[in-house]
Formats: sequence, C-alpha cells, structure tokens
Amino acid sequence: MRIAYLITRSDAVGGAHIHVRDLALAVRRKGHDVVVLHGGEGDFTAELKAHDIPYIPLRHLRRELGLKADLRALREIRSVLRQERVDVLSTHSSKAGTLGRIAARTMRLPVIFTAHGWAFTDGVNPRQAALYRWVEKMTGNLAYKIITVSEYDRELALRYQIASPKQIVAIHNGMPDIPRELYANPESAPPKLVMVARFEEQKDHDTLVRALAKVSELEWSLDFIGDGPRRSVIEALVDELGLAERIHFLGTRRDVAERLAESQVFLLISHWEGFPRSILEAMRAGLPVVASDVGGSRESVVDGTTGFLIPRQDVDLLAERLRHLILDRETRGRFGAEGRVRYADRFTFERMLSETFRIYEEAVNESKR
Repeated sequence: MRIAYLITRSDAVGGAHIHVRDLALAVRRKGHDVVVLHGGEGDFTAELKAHDIPYIPLRHLRRELGLKADLRALREIRSVLRQERVDVLSTHSSKAGTLGRIAARTMRLPVIFTAHGWAFTDGVNPRQAALYRWVEKMTGNLAYKIITVSEYDRELALRYQIASPKQIVAIHNGMPDIPRELYANPESAPPKLVMVARFEEQKDHDTLVRALAKVSELEWSLDFIGDGPRRSVIEALVDELGLAERIHFLGTRRDVAERLAESQVFLLISHWEGFPRSILEAMRAGLPVVASDVGGSRESVVDGTTGFLIPRQDVDLLAERLRHLILDRETRGRFGAEGRVRYADRFTFERMLSETFRIYEEAVNESKR
C-alpha cells in the first residue's frame, strides 16, 4: 500500500505534525510506502529530513484563505497525487483536509480526514467558527472516514451534522513510549513547572502568568517551551508582573522529553483544544498535569487523580491549584504515578496505529470493490 499524508503548514512543528511523522515512520516499518505532502518548507521539512521520510513541498498550499491560491493548490495536489500513484490519502489540518478531500474525490481516490480539533470548537471566534462549520459541512461527506482525536470532537461533529454518524470515528492520540531514564521525579523540590505550547491565539499563556503572580511568594520556576507571534506579548507581561527571574522562555526545542524529565508539574492553559498530545507526553513521563477544561482534555486528565482541570480563564482557581501542587510533593508524586498508568492503559502509540491502519485498509478495499 502507498499512503500519502497531506498537511497544510511546514513553518512550525505542532501536535498534528508529530502525529503525521510518527504514523509515517510506523507505516514504513510495516513495509508500506509513504510520502508526506506539505505547504512550503520550514521546521517540519527539517523534521522529515531528519527521519528520512519522503516528502514533497507544495508551492501553493498555505494556511490563509484565498480563492486563486487555493485553486492553484487544488490543482497542484491533484497533479502530485496522480504522479505519486498513491492508494489512499490521509489529510490533516483544516485547509489540507478541505482541498485534499476535494482533490481525492474528483480522482476517485479514497481519502481520510483527521481533525486535530475542530476550527469551530468552543472558544474560537464565533464568526470564524461559523465559516469553518460551513466548510466542513460542505466537504464532510467527501471522506471515507473522518477521524476525530477525541470523543468530544466526535460529538461536536455529530451535533453540527458535519457528516453521517457512520463516517465519524474517534481514535484517541497515542504516543510512543520512552525509556525509564526519561521518567520525571515530580516530588523533587523546589518544583519546576513547564508548559509546551506555541505562543498563538489558541493558548492562554496570559492566564497562567497572572495565576503565578498570585503565588509569587512560593518557591518555583517555569519553563515556557515554544515560539510564536504572541511570545513578545507574554514576555512583556512577565516583566510587568516582576516574574522575569522565575519564568524562562526556551523557544522551540528538540529535547522536549528531556525537559519534561527535569520538571515536576506540566501545564497546558488554553482557550480551546482538540486532544492535546503534549498532555500525553507529560503523563508518559509521570508528571501531574494542570490543564484548561476545554475540548477533549478531560478524556486524558482525571481531575483530582492525575492532575487538575481548570475552567477557561479562571485565574483564581488556577492559582489555588498551583499553590496546592507547589507545596505538596506527595500529591505531585501520586498524580504523576496515576497519569503514567493511565497513559500505558489507554494512550499508547501501538493502540492508535492499529486502529488507524485498519481504516486505511478498509478504505482501500472499499475503493477496489
């Protein structure tokens, strides 16, 4: 079987990119051929090169909406798919999912769309959400299957009738395991907190910084891992609140697993989410997780058992939960151990790969019939 993966951006490496990378590697290990198609060239291109994954940059595929550019991208996608003679197309991210489904359907090529969090989920600007909802409804039935990475997103798709119920299936993200030397020790003190997220509209670094200002008398430090357009805004807020010596901006890192191993608490404070892979990385390392109760986060984090869930933008409750974990090393240790068990039971990469590959096979067999 020859599988093409299509994703919009290459200028950053987010959860969807790692998802594609890991699936491509695993499918190759199973003896199948893969090629990754992506817009432009950037950090993701380097990631594919580093893992020797075949890829083709697309000149016209870009994140921004534009009728002429999108029509050129559609023609380009069709041309590459025809040239590569693939058996099934797996699309990821909204723009690639839309254009990829149209291109594949016009070629009678089976296509699967994985929604890494809907662009019309709660917390997104209402006007923007309405537009994306309309686009998804127009293209929903073009896919053999739509994979959502959380039950929350599957229910959201059913609520808005994006496609027929039999087309939409939830497959939770899964992560490859790590060696024991990369397990964290959450009981170490003073605790180092860590958040891995791009500085973009989706993430709520502001609420976290303001909550930490309320516990500034305690002993802690925080590492922000990631980059993005809002980084300078958050740096200014950190300076304004007098936290510059406590909060460190590490930028984009290739050693996230090592940074998690040196931390004691993981944080993901957001306006909206799909099913965050970074939370699974933290649970895999045995870290307690404090996350915003948005999207499918509660399908991984069990409030009061593996960490804490915080209502969107609730500065006071977040400060209270942080105070608890900063002061109580035993709770950090218990939450981290429970999270590690939950990862091993529910969120392994092998489970996700098996469920996903079965859909590839079904799609190809159905198209042959």
